[in-house]
Amino acid sequence: MSGMPKGCVSGAPCWVSLLARDLEEAAKFYGPLLEWRFEEGPEGGGPYLRAFSGDREIAGIGGVARRWAAPVSWTTYFGTESADAAAAAVRERGGTVAVGPLEFGAGRMALAADPAGAAFGLWEGPQHTHGPDAPVGAPVWIELRTRDAFESALFYGQVFAWDKADPERYEVIYEHDRVVLRVDGHSAAALRGGGYEGSADPRVRPRWHVFFSVADVDATVARARTLGGEVTGEPEDSAYGRVAGLRDPEGGLFSIISQHE
Repeated sequence: MSGMPKGCVSGAPCWVSLLARDLEEAAKFYGPLLEWRFEEGPEGGGPYLRAFSGDREIAGIGGVARRWAAPVSWTTYFGTESADAAAAAVRERGGTVAVGPLEFGAGRMALAADPAGAAFGLWEGPQHTHGPDAPVGAPVWIELRTRDAFESALFYGQVFAWDKADPERYEVIYEHDRVVLRVDGHSAAALRGGGYEGSADPRVRPRWHVFFSVADVDATVARARTLGGEVTGEPEDSAYGRVAGLRDPEGGLFSIISQHE
């Protein structure tokens, strides 16, 4: 686990944004939890806040879930040279496009879902950077949790032409029950299979899951509880660092991690 690629490129995760119902409430939760400050952003698709850690812009929160009748969730956006071409490729390969492509700020975006139902975004425009040196509070790992990682890898690989990309920059690795996309020598995302069939919880479904970096996982979990959040996975040590799963007061799922040095 080494974070989003530095200088995010086409076909790789480049941005995360929360679809929230109430911008003010979301800011009250994530601001003190992840030490973010906010600035108003473009309103091409509705009210929007840009989240900063220090001087680094690292995520967005859009108050559009109510307007679009969408569930509150974190959405991973993939860079693309053409949002229209990528949206067409999504449809051709059995996915759906729910919103757009439409103009948003300095670029074009769309919201889509893969054949298993995992939502993701398309972004054509200036690329944000979350390198291995990303600050505390930044998204440092993106992971698709789905039914069949290899079937999903075929879908995303075809939509974003991973197999036709520069082999000096892109590498797709198959290991055990997951597929890992590496860009410029860094692990950019993983696709992990299993664990969703038969779940009694309707909120548990295939999804792209975001991990945010924190200095102290246990302290952040305690803070999340006081801010009205819910712990979905108690703190535990992993091969990549200490991790925990959280749900914000409106239902948005995410994870936190304090990475090994």
